[in-house]
Amino acid sequence: MDELVEAFVARKPSGLEQAYALWSRLLFSVARHAIADSGQAEDCVHDALVRVWRSPNRFTGNREMLKGYLVMCARNEALTTLRREGRHDARALKSVRLAPVSTIDPPVVDPVESQRLQDALARLPEEQRTALVLAYYGNKTQVEIAKEVDAPLWQLTQAQRRDPAVGHILDMLARMMIIDS
Repeated sequence: MDELVEAFVARKPSGLEQAYALWSRLLFSVARHAIADSGQAEDCVHDALVRVWRSPNRFTGNREMLKGYLVMCARNEALTTLRREGRHDARALKSVRLAPVSTIDPPVVDPVESQRLQDALARLPEEQRTALVLAYYGNKTQVEIAKEVDAPLWQLTQAQRRDPAVGHILDMLARMMIIDS
């Protein structure tokens, strides 16, 4: 083993300093390739080096193997950061989407269109009307609706696709800006 690897494996500060001096630009480049923000890429390199430094028995090998190992650690740290941000963004989006309807300002609705919608809903069979009301006013998913009305999911989705009245009501809801078209 050469001096750098021995110092790094022995967790001597000189080993970490030498590894950083030799490969920090490479490690940053790898992290930056995965993450658009250069500040986060720098944080990934730092976090990867600290994590490797705190786990001394995970690496054995020569200088080139150490370089490859650190590159892999920087890449993995960058991907972990991306996944963490993705989960955070997904949770934030879901919480906004699932916010109680009462906290959202109701759209301005034309009373004539609203009456036409109510009439069209009244003409639907009870099962379809209930499913539509639960979906668009109750903010429920198809799976939740199927459980609530005690019907198989496939039956709900097929019935909604086949019935032209349901398509007409969905078009009306889209025109009234209650749902996205």
